Amino acid sequence: MRYVSLRASQQQFRAVLSYPRSLPLLRKLVALLALLALVAGCTTAAPPESVLTVPAQPQKYAAIVVDASTGKTLFEVNSRSQRYPASLTKMMTLYMLFEAMESGRVTKQTQIPVSDHAASQPPTKLRFRRGETIDVDSAIRAMVVKSANDVAVAVGEYLGGGSEDQFAAMMTAKARSLGMTGTNFRNACGLPDDGQVTTARDMAVLGMALEKRFPQHFHYFSESDFMFRGRLVRGHNDMLGRVRGVDGIKTGYIRASGYNIVTSYNADGRHLIVVVMGADTARQRNDHVEALIQRSLGPVTADAAQPRLMYSGQQPASPPPGLSPPDSGLPGLPPPESATPASTQPGQPASDFPSPDLASPGAPLLPTQ
Repeated sequence: MRYVSLRASQQQFRAVLSYPRSLPLLRKLVALLALLALVAGCTTAAPPESVLTVPAQPQKYAAIVVDASTGKTLFEVNSRSQRYPASLTKMMTLYMLFEAMESGRVTKQTQIPVSDHAASQPPTKLRFRRGETIDVDSAIRAMVVKSANDVAVAVGEYLGGGSEDQFAAMMTAKARSLGMTGTNFRNACGLPDDGQVTTARDMAVLGMALEKRFPQHFHYFSESDFMFRGRLVRGHNDMLGRVRGVDGIKTGYIRASGYNIVTSYNADGRHLIVVVMGADTARQRNDHVEALIQRSLGPVTADAAQPRLMYSGQQPASPPPGLSPPDSGLPGLPPPESATPASTQPGQPASDFPSPDLASPGAPLLPTQ
């Protein structure tokens, strides 16, 4: 647009007023209004468009950011679309184990036996052999830090009366009682199963439930390593120690799901739960979580509430139907969509990080217990 200087504008304004007196008043007014519009158009500009880079394919991506203090949703995309949980499944396995500890059924010293079935699980794992045992305290750390599949299945069999299938049914029933309407469990560890699905919204509910119901155990989710049988076992959650205020909780990965994470941020009087599902890499997932945290802690504006999304390999696009205004809270959300995730390739290991073993390329927010 042509730039109009203040001096030129004044000259044009004087010219309008000096027109012959015989010029009809209406023509003077029209000329004056046109001049003012020209000047205004040259001195104002539309605000820049907000673009959010999404490190995932649209069919895998889902995300939600919730203010854990109020239950208010600050950001969400596809949060009610079903996705594969991968090792986020272990959050529910741990919830069930914490309940058993609370009821006195088990203690931190209780020994969990490892069956043939549990020992045969693919990585990641601690490589137990049949007949070995692990104490509950070590089992918790193994599931949180290492995301050990063999340990998760052993715990599931122990709590399920010897049957992982029975335990999975118990997990699904618990999910329903927590309000996780889009989740179904088929195993205790997150190994691929076409029927094992969840939503980002449900994982946010579970993350908040773990912290609210078991604050005395939530410290486990902030651990990045632990000692087991004389050796240091390191974890996969690189968000711990990377962003001030991040205090947990769990990562997950299978090829069909992409890289998933549930993150708790608690600092400076703000408490957020961030869920990202379907990222292309762990590093990109972590970068995206950090961006969502920073976005959610910043001032809320109308422009920031509706960013355009730029998915992997795509140009910026308009916000998809799943992108909701930031004033929709978790209570009273409509039922989840019936979308089914892409089919799983048989035999994919469940892991938080591909190891050399993997061949890989209004109502209350939480019901009273």
